[in-house]
Amino acid sequence: MMKAIVYTTNTGNTERYAKMLGQRIGLPVYALGDAKKSLPKGTGIIYLGWIMASGIKGYKDAEKYFCIRMVCAVGMGATGTQLQEIRDRNQIPASTEVFTLQGGFDMEKLRGVNRLMMSIMVKTAGKALSEKEDRTPEEDDMLDLMMHGGSRVSMENLSEPIKWYEQVRE
Repeated sequence: MMKAIVYTTNTGNTERYAKMLGQRIGLPVYALGDAKKSLPKGTGIIYLGWIMASGIKGYKDAEKYFCIRMVCAVGMGATGTQLQEIRDRNQIPASTEVFTLQGGFDMEKLRGVNRLMMSIMVKTAGKALSEKEDRTPEEDDMLDLMMHGGSRVSMENLSEPIKWYEQVRE
């Protein structure tokens, strides 16, 4: 049984999704550090974390402490993409449901190595995307995020995780 939503955020998009999901399905929401202090070890949770190089930040730490039933990975890519890559890279068991959610990008909120890595990624991937002649709508959106920043957080992006939760809640 899922008793809470636990998240790790970097620029606030994952926190926004966690709070929207919690309000919609009626579960309490905790940042990972607070959850480890407040919830018993082994508690069933929904985990939301931000994506960096296909890794879900905080997932391994949360997995050691909680029973994760669903993972929502928040990144720059379109909602519903990279599912197998995310599952494989993070070694998420088949029994755990995985969703990806498009968050956003704000260079001003990044610090240290994260800011450096993303500035390199924007220069290289952004240049390659801008020079590509046959971009898909998803690639156009990614380029727009890289060049101008912004948020794609929306309740609509949570529709599949909500639908799954409503089908399996105990």
